[in-house]
Amino acid sequence: MPRRRQRHMPGSGSDGTEDSDSSAEREQTNSSESDGNLNKRQRLTRASTRRSQSSQDASDLKRAADHDESPPLTPTGNAPSSESELDISSPNASHDESQAKDQANRDSDKDLSHRPKRRRCHETYNFNMKCPTPGCNSLGHLTGKHERHFAVSGCPLYHNLSADECKVKAISREKQEEETKGQEENNSRHATRHQTPTSKQSKYKEQVAEMRKGRNSGLQKEQKEKHMEHRQTHSNTREPLLENITSEYDLELFRKAQARASEDLEKLRIQGQITEGSNMIKTILFGRYELDTWYHSPYPEEYARLGRLYVCEFCLKYMKSQTILRRHMAKCVWKHPPGDEVYRKGGISVFEVDGKKNKIYCQNLCLLAKLFLDHKTLYYDVEPFLFYVMTEADNTGCHLVGYFSKEKNSFLNYNVSCILTMPQYMRQGFGKMLIDFSYLLSKVEEKVGSPERPLSDLGLISYRSYWKEVLLRYMYNFQGKEISIKEISQETAVNPVDIVSTLQSLQMLKYWKGKHLVLKRQDLIDEWRAKEIKRGNSNKTIDPSSLKWTPPKGT
Repeated sequence: MPRRRQRHMPGSGSDGTEDSDSSAEREQTNSSESDGNLNKRQRLTRASTRRSQSSQDASDLKRAADHDESPPLTPTGNAPSSESELDISSPNASHDESQAKDQANRDSDKDLSHRPKRRRCHETYNFNMKCPTPGCNSLGHLTGKHERHFAVSGCPLYHNLSADECKVKAISREKQEEETKGQEENNSRHATRHQTPTSKQSKYKEQVAEMRKGRNSGLQKEQKEKHMEHRQTHSNTREPLLENITSEYDLELFRKAQARASEDLEKLRIQGQITEGSNMIKTILFGRYELDTWYHSPYPEEYARLGRLYVCEFCLKYMKSQTILRRHMAKCVWKHPPGDEVYRKGGISVFEVDGKKNKIYCQNLCLLAKLFLDHKTLYYDVEPFLFYVMTEADNTGCHLVGYFSKEKNSFLNYNVSCILTMPQYMRQGFGKMLIDFSYLLSKVEEKVGSPERPLSDLGLISYRSYWKEVLLRYMYNFQGKEISIKEISQETAVNPVDIVSTLQSLQMLKYWKGKHLVLKRQDLIDEWRAKEIKRGNSNKTIDPSSLKWTPPKGT
């Protein structure tokens, strides 16, 4: 032990050497004795605490299972530590008892050294979490399979339901799934190469069509007032009322999709892969629109943790506050995407942006797109790609409608790597325009193209609809007797694999006497033609004569 500095007291020697040495010796002796007692006491404390901890763990687990209550918390809000500060060793214990306890502690330390530490109940499942929906007690779950929920996605109250209603719906869904699964197994057991629909399937299709007849009838006055009152009362804290907006069949399909998505989120949350509400951008302010995001995008953490992002709709720069955005817009000189304008008809334009020449813009575009795409993995390595950005012009500038990216050198002849239509322009025909434009570029290049897989859910729906329309238009204009899939592919630039899959989904491909025959279903062609006439001369089509583009060379 280092010597402690001594004061000069009356009665000591003139230089204080003898007194200080003797006092140092006494201090060293006392300190060694106190250190020995302290070590013994700490060992006793750890052993006692370990035994008390094991009993406390058992009581905590039992209490959480029986009463579903949270463990006692300290004033800081954390659960008490396993290393208790309470010393329960007796100062009057004899020396022999202390030695026996020390030996027992050392033996127990050896036995427990190889065992993994037991995890406390509140470390694996946080009972202190609470659903953010106002007035919700976190009981029940939208799937009907869990007793509690901690996110809006699983909140029955947010979806205007009760916990008991969710359980009843879950039971009915399970019964329907079992019946459907049994029917599919039975059908697959007796399936042929191209089986026509059974009478039961045809009857079910007619029932669905009958149920969907009244979905566009509109809301009555009382129903409208009820919907408006609900919106004014709860604002964004509750889901809008969905009854009477569509058919019961479609509403039930939507409820099933909600429950399935909520179940997937619950599994990811339990596994610790996501934490809803942390480092997740909930909304973005983009031009005159406020958009709710769908997925996580890897923006820098200092921006992602804000929950709301402000994005310039022309240069796509992202900012933290509306004040910064207002100052930026006052001096931002961009009114359209960088690059070359390769298409213009009316107010619709398409710009070709090189990822190597305009790297920052393309990176910001990819980060923005990831907020609405699930399978997108490219964010920063944009140099090998060309980006074709579609805009709609007005007196303030060219506003972003959507885009698709394309590899400069694709060995598999992919004409699209990633495609997106902004949410405010969805269901207006712009998605098909982007797809049609990508195939127009393939025709100019004299190649056959196909989108890169996997496609997003909305992307797959858009492509299937586009391929169906292309094939029915070709059938309508075809005047010959024999149709070749190769000729269809060369004329439309659609990959033969995509053509065959579309024909199979339309039940227009039949295998007969060792040959594949294409059936011309006049009912589908007439239905498509009626929709075309009803649509009229829409401006949501690509005009090949308006394209001013040559395939890039040496890229």
